[in-house]
Amino acid sequence: MNHHQLEKDIEHLEHVISHISAEDRIPLSYWRSRLDSVSLAALVPAQANRVKRLNAVLLALEERLKA
Repeated sequence: MNHHQLEKDIEHLEHVISHISAEDRIPLSYWRSRLDSVSLAALVPAQANRVKRLNAVLLALEERLKA
């Protein structure tokens, strides 16, 4: 994945994950898959930190869904 596409993907995930809930039409598993694919890319430290924050938010949503 090239640097520009990776940055666009992270930006998109930041936007979406900040607005979704466990009850949304698109299941959290879809966003988990998208985030996991970004996590596998070669990230610079700033991107890795952003992905880590996204992961924490998504994990919290997933936990709420389980409860």
